[in-house]
Amino acid sequence: MPNFLLPLLQIVAEQTKNNFIKKTRQVEAVQERFLQDLLQTHQGTELGQKYNFQNIKTAEQFRQRVPILPYSSYQPYCDRIAQGEQNILTPDPVVFFNLTSGSTGAHKLIPVTNRFQNSLRRPNLTSIGFLSSALRQRGLKFGKVITTNSTQLMGLTSGGIPYGPASVGVLRMGKFLCEQLFAHPFEALQAPDSLTRHYLCLLFALQQPNTRGIAANFPMLILRTCGYLEYYAEDFIRDIEKGTLAPWLQLEPELRLKLEQQLVANPHRAKQLREILQAEGRLTPELAWSDLSFIVAARGGTSDFYFERFPDYFSGTPAFGAVYCSAEGTFSIYPELNSDASILAIESAFFEFIPQDQWDVEQPKTLLPSEVKPGNSYRILMSNYSGFYRYDIGDVMEVVGFYEQAPLIVFRHRRGGLLSSTTEKTTEFHVTQVMQVLQQEFNLLLEDFCITLSNDVIPAYYLVNIELAPGKALENPQQFLDRFDRQLQSIHTSYAVKRINNDQIPPPRLRILAPGSFAIVRQRQLDKGIPDSQLKFPHINEDRNFLAGLRVEREIQLTVIS
Repeated sequence: MPNFLLPLLQIVAEQTKNNFIKKTRQVEAVQERFLQDLLQTHQGTELGQKYNFQNIKTAEQFRQRVPILPYSSYQPYCDRIAQGEQNILTPDPVVFFNLTSGSTGAHKLIPVTNRFQNSLRRPNLTSIGFLSSALRQRGLKFGKVITTNSTQLMGLTSGGIPYGPASVGVLRMGKFLCEQLFAHPFEALQAPDSLTRHYLCLLFALQQPNTRGIAANFPMLILRTCGYLEYYAEDFIRDIEKGTLAPWLQLEPELRLKLEQQLVANPHRAKQLREILQAEGRLTPELAWSDLSFIVAARGGTSDFYFERFPDYFSGTPAFGAVYCSAEGTFSIYPELNSDASILAIESAFFEFIPQDQWDVEQPKTLLPSEVKPGNSYRILMSNYSGFYRYDIGDVMEVVGFYEQAPLIVFRHRRGGLLSSTTEKTTEFHVTQVMQVLQQEFNLLLEDFCITLSNDVIPAYYLVNIELAPGKALENPQQFLDRFDRQLQSIHTSYAVKRINNDQIPPPRLRILAPGSFAIVRQRQLDKGIPDSQLKFPHINEDRNFLAGLRVEREIQLTVIS
């Protein structure tokens, strides 16, 4: 690949970013133009005719005439599209179906057209522009990136339309751009086996000492990549030295041959890595790539919990959120490094916000981007070229300010992810905040955690299930449990009220799980068909059998601590 393409990409990306910034100064006009173009483009579709898009002239009319519908209302249309029917939700041919992760329910099929995909490329390019500018301000450089997302399709619909995770569609439809960015061959992502794919991407990237970034959907996946780099260090060095692929890799012969042809023996680089391994006793990203400049991974929600583990592998490499997106579309763009706040992606969809006092209303009153208030939480509605209108994916976000006229938002939690012994409605955001505080207070790292409810007591008590990070010990579990209870009360009024004098919610209990427990749980989820790149581990779960069968090393009941 010619070296001039990356600098050219940076130039284009920064121009796109500058144009986006200009548009954040006229959000209302930009949103109105997007809505009118969407309505005009889709007016002849079955749904466009049903709701008479042709005669909708304002955002207010749109909100009055088009109802907020759940996915179940769209599913029959998607099923017909999957069978080959056209002009149902979109006037353009559906070329791919994004398959949602299914981590919070059944999988959903989201139609993807070229027009829809093009509307998402702009925020991706804008985010690269923000990243490039932010790195330059720190004296760091943009460059080649490692990613380990699969490009494997999950199948074809009866009408012959391919489907798979959204990241698969993005990679396959943006192959040329990806080839310019990746520090490894695009073919490495074709390996179906997750470990094999990680190994291949790391192996080829290790050949390039100037690799600049590591990217994954979630920070948990970044940690997994770091773990593989450390565990297979000797194998990597041996393969780099000889120009071979480890025989244990699960590869089809044709793909193995194609990759072997791109792998050249590099004894000098192998010697460098071996000296690092001998001197440091391990191989980490910053040791392997001295010019490493950035990490790309989701921010907000439970991500911050996993960032607590990053000092194990990174001394200060900044983390960038890129875009906040889902299978249904892109919501926002991150303008800064090490920040959870992102700018509403005003060119990618028409957005509405549902305030908290309307969450239980069947057809709630919504606010436009100019009407939201910092400090308040909202559910967000999206209308875009996928053919879904006023669609609520259930994400709860907090508005934390404005970038010019565009809201700055932070993802907090899924609305459906609630834990209640009675009616307190504890969220993932609540418990993640608590666990971050406790890790700092006790100078402790957790491999992971999940809060569940007991199944033998009514009302149920909270079970605080934790797995300690390797080599870590919890010296005072009783105090840890007490602080969990008190800290949750301090940030969650409803829990506090119901915990007074053990009145409604009994005291919580702590369960220390055996090493490897959450790896078992994650594998159970993968076995259900959730792709590894989309796996979002739940930190609260009302399924009382979610952790069944795991070995509990210790269970601690709460006693009064003076």
